[in-house]
Amino acid sequence: MRFVKGHGTENDFVILPDADATLDLSAGDVAALCDRRAGIGADGVLRVVRTKLCPEVSGQADEAEWFMDYRNADGGIPEMCGNGVRVFARYLVDAGLAAPGEFAVATRGGVKRVRLGASGDVTVDMGRPLVLGESRATVDGRECRGVNVNMGNPHLACAVAEPVAGFDLGREPHFDRGVYPQGVNVEIFNAVGDHKVSMRVHERGSGETRSCGTGAVATAVAAAHAAGETTGTWEVRILGGTVTVMLEEDTSYLSGPAVLVASGEWPAVL
Repeated sequence: MRFVKGHGTENDFVILPDADATLDLSAGDVAALCDRRAGIGADGVLRVVRTKLCPEVSGQADEAEWFMDYRNADGGIPEMCGNGVRVFARYLVDAGLAAPGEFAVATRGGVKRVRLGASGDVTVDMGRPLVLGESRATVDGRECRGVNVNMGNPHLACAVAEPVAGFDLGREPHFDRGVYPQGVNVEIFNAVGDHKVSMRVHERGSGETRSCGTGAVATAVAAAHAAGETTGTWEVRILGGTVTVMLEEDTSYLSGPAVLVASGEWPAVL
């Protein structure tokens, strides 16, 4: 089985070309691929498959030829992955499956428009964030109040007064299961300048990751909320680098690097 390895600000993925939809990935298969000691190692898997061959998203086939079938490292199936769709777009262009410039990608969170710039950065239209009030999480024994933001997947973005480096995100934060019955991605962030924040994230199904695209947008939304704003451009610094989030009245954009670093064959029979 062929694979490609890529990352967006060190949020890394195993990419599996499967144009004809012949792979039947179980949760165990995905976990084995993502295992950092016994497998290839990644935060998730991106299966590249023609949209028209996948009943769950076949309605998007008129807009997007390719479907990003994203799986978390534990094999769970989330709705959306911001960094994943940027890496997915980079793969499509490098593999000759899409022309450079702007095109659409089908996801479980709806069709996403992506654009590859001359600088090498990839920008994705993330859609309009939904702010659903506030909630709380306990992170490293400390209670944090945050903004409940839905980016196609659920987020709780919490502003903290102290530097985020002082928190242990190795364990899943405690949160209100009544608000988030399917789990939630929890971000903590603190201001480090004008429209600049530092962020860390614990992603459901993957643990702490070096970066999270939807989480970066949710964090920018929460930071703007705290500043009494709804639009603007934010620099979000994560462990794996820096991304830019642009908030508009009707949508949001995520921009940053996406690179492919390796390719090969996975010897296991799935």
